Amino acid sequence: MPHEKLNNCLKDQVMTSKLTLLAGAFAALLLVGAADDASAKGKKDKATKAAGATAALAALDPDKDGTLDLNEAKTAAGAVFDKLDPDKDGTLDAKELKGRLSKKKLAAADPDKDGTLTKAEYLAEVEARFKAANKDNDGTLDAKELATGKGRKLLRLITP
Repeated sequence: MPHEKLNNCLKDQVMTSKLTLLAGAFAALLLVGAADDASAKGKKDKATKAAGATAALAALDPDKDGTLDLNEAKTAAGAVFDKLDPDKDGTLDAKELKGRLSKKKLAAADPDKDGTLTKAEYLAEVEARFKAANKDNDGTLDAKELATGKGRKLLRLITP
């Protein structure tokens, strides 16, 4: 009888160890799957951003050379500014900017600190963002540059 209890106890310990190993293996598989999903999502996000940048470039590139120069960006930005200025007072406040600039960025882009941007101030911010996105300093932005974080920040100001 005492041997029977000992055997049952050992069997229980072995079973518990097997279940623990099985649970650990299952958890590891879940983590690998989650990492694969995150990797696939990252690739999908990158592809989505690239496609968005390519579409934006096609819409903003009047000479269809596959790049956006500063004059083209400023022309597009001027049209966006005019659209965002429904009261036609020549300035945009935070409400009219509709989240295109954070409060902090608005304050930085507002040299006279009146809480609004004139068209000249708006275009100066566009130029600064253009230069920041132009990593190769060739004076033009291609779809790859527009798909970067800095390129997407520029697109917020130049697309309707």
